[in-house]
Amino acid sequence: MSKIAVVYHSGFGHTAKQAEAVARGAASVAGTEVRLVKVEDFEAESAFVDSADAIVFGSPTYMGSVSGPFKTWMDATGQRWFNRAWKDKLAAGFTNSASQSGDKLNTLIQLAIFGAQHGMIWVGLDVLGGNNSSTGSVADINRLGSYLGAMAQSNNDQGPDLAPPKADLATAERLGARVAEQAKRLG
Repeated sequence: MSKIAVVYHSGFGHTAKQAEAVARGAASVAGTEVRLVKVEDFEAESAFVDSADAIVFGSPTYMGSVSGPFKTWMDATGQRWFNRAWKDKLAAGFTNSASQSGDKLNTLIQLAIFGAQHGMIWVGLDVLGGNNSSTGSVADINRLGSYLGAMAQSNNDQGPDLAPPKADLATAERLGARVAEQAKRLG
């Protein structure tokens, strides 16, 4: 049985929807136990996270970076970093912003570097970018064309009941399934 923790912060609920999609994707792989962990609840869930085979990190992109609460949590993992507690675990990431770009790539790079500093093995997306040709559509999986992790875009005048769009949630599900497949393969 592979264990996957999805550790995330969501300021307005959009990134929480994306986290739920990652968890659904991971849970779709037989023999996978998945747990959603808000950074605010990390201490209560830390034993599960520390025992997980993979940790998927998720944060909204605020001002071109992870959110303040997520960064505070990252900094609080210093003892785990020093003790190499997460060394050789799989890692992946996802992010959401209101703009099509919103500098989300910077957030994913920040998450990947965080995983690398912990000695983790990064898992990116395995699907080509969509919505990049005359026959493409905003309904395409990976419509924002990210490979490092799952990106989502949520209009700033829509709540999490309407955004992010289905294509972005399907992309997050694909990332979760890929992480679970890799955890199973390596387990």
